[in-house]
Amino acid sequence: MSEALRELGALIELKRGDDVIGWSVAHGELTVEIAPQHVVTFMEYLKTDQNCLFTTLVDVTAVDWPERDRRFDLVWHLLSMQRNQRIRVKAAVEEDQMVPSVVSVWPSANWYEREVFDMFGILFSGHPDLRRILTDYGFRGYPLRKDFPTTGYTEVRYDDAQKRVVYEPVKLVQEYRQFDFLSPWEGAQYILPGDEKGAK
Repeated sequence: MSEALRELGALIELKRGDDVIGWSVAHGELTVEIAPQHVVTFMEYLKTDQNCLFTTLVDVTAVDWPERDRRFDLVWHLLSMQRNQRIRVKAAVEEDQMVPSVVSVWPSANWYEREVFDMFGILFSGHPDLRRILTDYGFRGYPLRKDFPTTGYTEVRYDDAQKRVVYEPVKLVQEYRQFDFLSPWEGAQYILPGDEKGAK
């Protein structure tokens, strides 16, 4: 299988050399990195070319790398049922960069791209209805970015007295506990009550 994927990677690079930045086969999976501005034509090629036939869009997601200039890796997972192969397509994008939508190639990309926008804040140009899909109206921030606070910014509860849903700033009832994640058998450097008995 890996040899077939290597042949496919080499063929894709040969046919779409202007789009492909690099490719690799690892753990039995082909990953192709492309320039984000060419995503629509590249995906049309993968879907229609007789050597590819990746007619099924399985998923669209992203990975946040806050320390990089191109902060996000946008990732598409595709399946060719005719050839029994899978491919992962990646594109590195900047935080405020708009990426062309692939809804024209796969209509199912609509909700996937909305989810990526909702969770990461990545904008898709040409999307027919780019709005939040998982979070509530007026939600601030993007929950899957690594700089998003673990508590969020607001909490929602139903107020029985007002007979409605109330939005409030997050209030923590206690400070975060600090865990050292050491097993008690791995040598914690502090003395616990009763330790003095073991020294005798």
